[in-house]
Amino acid sequence: MYSHGSESLIKQAREIQEPELQKFYSRIAKLLQGREYGHETIDSLQRLYLILSATKYTRMLPSELQKRLLSLLLSSSVEQLQVLCSAVLRETLPPSGQELNFNQDTSSLLSSHAAVLLLSQTGSRGDLSCLSAQLLRSLEGRPSEGPAHSLTHTLPIINTILTHSPECLTEDHVTLLSKKLVDWLRYASIQQGGGASSGGFFTGPRSRQPGPIAELDGTVSGDFFTVLCVGQGFTEDQWMNVYSFSMLRHWLLTYNSTSGGHTTGDTASRLQLSLSLSHSHSHSYDDRSEVDGSVVSMVSATSSSSRLLPPKERLREKAFQYCQRLIEQSDRKAQKRTDTELQKACLVEAVCILDSVCVEDASLVYRAFPCVKALYGRLSSDLSFARVLLPIAQFYLNHGEMAAVDCECVWKLVFGRFPAELFNDHFLAHELLQFLRQNLGNLQLRVPQYISSFPNLLKFLAWDSPAVVDDFVDLLPSLVTAGTAVELLHSLLDLPCLSATLVLQLRSMYFPISEPGGRGLLSLEAFRSPSYRGLFLFLLRGEAGSGDTIARLNKLHELLAEAVDWARVVQCAQTVPVLLHVYFNTVITVADEKLLAQLILVLLERSSLLFNIPKYIKEIHRVFSCHLLRLCKLRPSLVVDQSHELLEFAGTTANVFSKEDVFTHVVWVLGEYLSVSSDSRCSVELITSCFESLEAVLFEVTSSAPPPGEAHAAPRVITSLMSALAKLASRSHDLIPRVSLFLSKLRTVTRGGSVPWCSNEEDIAAVVTRGEELWSLLKVPSVAQIVLTPPPHVTTPQWHRDTNAAMPLQLRALTSLTQSH
Repeated sequence: MYSHGSESLIKQAREIQEPELQKFYSRIAKLLQGREYGHETIDSLQRLYLILSATKYTRMLPSELQKRLLSLLLSSSVEQLQVLCSAVLRETLPPSGQELNFNQDTSSLLSSHAAVLLLSQTGSRGDLSCLSAQLLRSLEGRPSEGPAHSLTHTLPIINTILTHSPECLTEDHVTLLSKKLVDWLRYASIQQGGGASSGGFFTGPRSRQPGPIAELDGTVSGDFFTVLCVGQGFTEDQWMNVYSFSMLRHWLLTYNSTSGGHTTGDTASRLQLSLSLSHSHSHSYDDRSEVDGSVVSMVSATSSSSRLLPPKERLREKAFQYCQRLIEQSDRKAQKRTDTELQKACLVEAVCILDSVCVEDASLVYRAFPCVKALYGRLSSDLSFARVLLPIAQFYLNHGEMAAVDCECVWKLVFGRFPAELFNDHFLAHELLQFLRQNLGNLQLRVPQYISSFPNLLKFLAWDSPAVVDDFVDLLPSLVTAGTAVELLHSLLDLPCLSATLVLQLRSMYFPISEPGGRGLLSLEAFRSPSYRGLFLFLLRGEAGSGDTIARLNKLHELLAEAVDWARVVQCAQTVPVLLHVYFNTVITVADEKLLAQLILVLLERSSLLFNIPKYIKEIHRVFSCHLLRLCKLRPSLVVDQSHELLEFAGTTANVFSKEDVFTHVVWVLGEYLSVSSDSRCSVELITSCFESLEAVLFEVTSSAPPPGEAHAAPRVITSLMSALAKLASRSHDLIPRVSLFLSKLRTVTRGGSVPWCSNEEDIAAVVTRGEELWSLLKVPSVAQIVLTPPPHVTTPQWHRDTNAAMPLQLRALTSLTQSH
């Protein structure tokens, strides 16, 4: 886990003795007495942190050293020193009375690292409530004229508190902060902060006057300040505007949820008021600030319509306006590439906030939809905005029905182009799959494209299986329906082929034939060949319904033979067995008997049509065997329905060696469920036909050596065949002499020494023992039938529930005895 050097340092840190540690404390305390801190101080603090964190015991620093570290944390402007001091202090127990306290004197010195320490020292919910009250009290006054950014770390601390313990804030606190958020979001200064002067000879008062803020395209801003405004420097209220926007969605989701549903009249009045607010906003944005004494309130005009709203709804209205302004600003061409990325990030947050406020206030949907719809129209043709389009899809999903908007184009984009063209975008894959998981119920009910697009969605899994397999374990059950079950099973089995095909698709795009990287792979040439284009296009299809599978799977496997050891393909193959278990656990809940019969045929067919990765084939056979038993146990009549196909599979001797797991379980199923007690349609002729097929295979396996290159047949295959023959003979007594003759011959042959069909003496002994047991049973046919085909009341006893049996009485007596002693 660690390198040898790291392990040595950790060991030294754990084994340091107390006298040496005290000397080290004293040395650090002396280093911190100076005013300048060099490399020696930093190295010493790093070593101190290692010593404290390497042990499970919490240490207590000397009082003097604790004070100096706390002082350095609050006074230093060097971030490395702040990080080290905060980390060291969080690993220790503060002496009584030396905890970091928040008050008016320390508020201006509070950095993000000091805030982390402050939160780590709160020991209870009461401490958090007290800290929250103090933090909010610090916001009530006028903006500080002291050091810059004196309040900028307050909101992140409050945001952390409400994440872990939202009940720490009282209703008064929520109202106060909602008013402050309105102030910071809507009424921040529109002039640049200090540092805007370019200097030079003429540096008089007139030249030092800050200029107005600008938009990202360089033009002067004509509206209120937002996070997408730029300038040479920023005032404190502008910084608070940025922090407010960063925590706005979390705040709205935590505290602004309505307590109950609104009546029709309530909604209508809210809609009328909302529209009047929109009208007043379009003519003037000079609302009065809610918080008395703030600078912006002195220059703001009064707007009676906005003041009609209570604080929470007023914040919702201002958040709505802020997001609309961000969407308008995002249409401007940024002068820097980093600003373009900032525009995308702000668009994501803005649309998410609009969605949140519309969920809380349905009357805002009609005002928001034109804006969101226009944004979608502007961005939908550019896939570089895919991560912005996902929140827009969420907005359409939540509110499209209410606004009577056709959402089909959105779903064609999300389930069509996104997986088909951006399957290799890891961030988009994560966000899209999270979107699907969070909205699974709505998508199943209202978006038919979701289920039919599973071939496209599986591309995310085929490309990066380890990262998304957990998502697909949750999503796969929702994709299994009676109409998609068979095609989905084929698609899961073909995932390694799809993975290889996606690799070839990208190579074909990035390396043209004219370049060296575009030649040399036979599979890549096949991918480009028109002769095989149909095979690859089927794997790359975007929707279900074009067919369950393809006729030339063997040819496809040959074309992709060189991909069997590609890392991406191998990783994909490792996830398929997990997903198959999920698939079969789901399909038995939705399938009728006809579909289950079809699935059994697919299992038998595909057991010989798998991508040639040896471990993959073995694991898939194991999964097939497990669920073949489950299907037949669930519906025993399936064995009679599919007896022809099952007998054809079990009658092929080659399957003994190439498909041992599946063959063994097919034989067991035939022996177990081919009886009148399982299905009244089971005839003597069918039992005899099955007996003859299995007898021929058993005779062939035990009379000759295996084919060249194949291992000997496993003992469990032979014993399964013997047991199945004995079961069938117990149901048709005419067959008993034939089984007894074979078993007696088998015993005679093995006495002569080695046999060609098995080289292990222990295995031979096990086979002979089973044969003798079956031979002994068949001597008494009536007993053999009861033992080999027991009636249901024997295989599923309920004696503990049968009041006519003695078992319940005995159990009650034993229970009372154990309880009394």
